[in-house]
Amino acid sequence: MFERCLICTDFTDSLERLVNFIPSLGNSGLREIVFFHNVPLWEEGEMPRIDTDQIDEAIARLATAKKSVPAGVEVIIEVTSGRIIENITKTVAKYDSEVIMVGTPIRSVLEEKIFGSTTLALTKITSIPIMILRPQLISTYTVEELSLRCQHLWRYLLIPYNNEKNEHYLVEQIKKFLTKNTRKSLEKCLLLSIINKGGSRGVPVEFKLKEAEVNIAQIKAELETFGVEIETKVQEGNPLQEVLNAALIYDISGVAIAYNPSKILGSIVPSLATEILQKSWFPVLFFPTKK
Repeated sequence: MFERCLICTDFTDSLERLVNFIPSLGNSGLREIVFFHNVPLWEEGEMPRIDTDQIDEAIARLATAKKSVPAGVEVIIEVTSGRIIENITKTVAKYDSEVIMVGTPIRSVLEEKIFGSTTLALTKITSIPIMILRPQLISTYTVEELSLRCQHLWRYLLIPYNNEKNEHYLVEQIKKFLTKNTRKSLEKCLLLSIINKGGSRGVPVEFKLKEAEVNIAQIKAELETFGVEIETKVQEGNPLQEVLNAALIYDISGVAIAYNPSKILGSIVPSLATEILQKSWFPVLFFPTKK
């Protein structure tokens, strides 16, 4: 699905482990892999300065990525110093990255930072998708398990779809990447439409279920033209719980969602997208919607 990836690690998120899995990442369809790390400025003394020792140490830690690079794959190491968001943005532009990979722990809304400050800031300034991996899981995978995970990053995506604006945008973005990239590493999608039991009154559930089936069938037909196998499921229930249950049953690679990041912390009533970001242990492929 993607061919150019920027992997951001702060060496506490377990993503530095990926330097050992370049062949597996190549099997996922990636052709350019940029490992990014940012070193804070040295604040001691009267003037902040670049900490060259930490930069050299970071480069050495990431250098393993260049030891086993298969044909057709390029690995680049970028270690910067200073303002991290500004440096990530510059690196994305420099390499025309298609997706940013970050490791972000699950947090409570009470902690105010669903993603973590860096990832949240990224969503507000970039329009490219962000793959969010949970450090709690990446750190516990065996070498064999992590190799398989790297090969199947976006092989089978679960797409919650209820015919809303954000979901229309998500489908269009997926279609764009399927058209653009020659290697179709996205093999399968599950389109899941959940009719909330606590939804609007006055409209029979049977009518809403049939309407959802019509809407989801149209999206299924559109995505199938790209050679992707599509499964559909329409049911009544709690949206978040049904998404998480389906993720377990259908053996997905990740959940794909789209949302306006400026609304993530600004709404009293959480959307399904924000609940998935808060509570899902599964990888999340997040598409920031246009501002």
